[in-house]
Amino acid sequence: MKITALLLLALALMPKAGALAADGVGSADRAQFGGRSYVRLGNWARANEFTLRWLERDKALELDKPLARLVFSVDPRSDSRKAQINGVVVWLALPLVNHNGSAFISQTDLSTTLAPVLSPPANPPGTRIKTICLDPGHGGKDPGYQIGSHDEKKYALLLAKEVRDQLTRAGFKVCMTRSSDTFPSLEARTDLAQRRKADLFVSLHFNSAGAQHPEVKGVEVYALTPAGAFSTNAGGEGDTRPCAGNRHDERNMLLAYQMQKSITKDLPIEDRGAKRARYQVLREAGMPAILIEGGFMSNPAEGQRIFDPVYRRRMARAVVDGILDYQQMIKG
Repeated sequence: MKITALLLLALALMPKAGALAADGVGSADRAQFGGRSYVRLGNWARANEFTLRWLERDKALELDKPLARLVFSVDPRSDSRKAQINGVVVWLALPLVNHNGSAFISQTDLSTTLAPVLSPPANPPGTRIKTICLDPGHGGKDPGYQIGSHDEKKYALLLAKEVRDQLTRAGFKVCMTRSSDTFPSLEARTDLAQRRKADLFVSLHFNSAGAQHPEVKGVEVYALTPAGAFSTNAGGEGDTRPCAGNRHDERNMLLAYQMQKSITKDLPIEDRGAKRARYQVLREAGMPAILIEGGFMSNPAEGQRIFDPVYRRRMARAVVDGILDYQQMIKG
């Protein structure tokens, strides 16, 4: 590959400075921590017309303005990546840093977590979402999680078929990576979406915390981890290099947020947050992509709901509503 092409690829994968990235913040309010760029949160908030107040002194900080409310944890005893945007839990790509009494937020999160939600990227006028690729997780030789006689692969497929039917009735074209108990490779799943010219890729799964933790419950929606950051569940380790799917960082995050918001609003389910991961189907997707973990089969009450077709129909409706909300947000 020529040097020019490499440079263009690198530029395409760099986080884009959204309308709320660091406007009005001077060099004195910027710092480097762990080799990453950070911005003083309070000054960024004031520059973007937020009002600041402590919900709990030295523990939780609220930023508020019309139509936007952000809550950040600055308690050193808790995970400072966990935040809220308009009441929806969102995990930052990088932790807040408390330095000399001031909270600093990473430039990565300003660009790829906050800006996409607070100032959504718009499509060119007339552009619309036409085709959606649904990816029921696992299948065939891979049962996914198994709880008694229940296999994750079965319920992921049943949910996908319900989502497909509802999307079709809403006027979308839908392709599925599998429509029976088969196991397409991870590469084949994203290849199919590319061949069918899908505008969105939605992978459907259910979760398990094992028999040791039956109390764990709730929904999580994953978007691809930005370059230079660790995945939410990686414990500060693992690959941080850019990949093809990072071209869609802004839309990945907006889609994950709208989906998390829709599911937690429409269903009696705990909000575990919009999170980040480098799952292969997210890394290789050539379009905005998310992976939904629609609840814990290992939680007795939640598992019974997952196995219930009436509840899955409600979840499918919430998934469709999340896509419709996303479509409205990026409408040109």
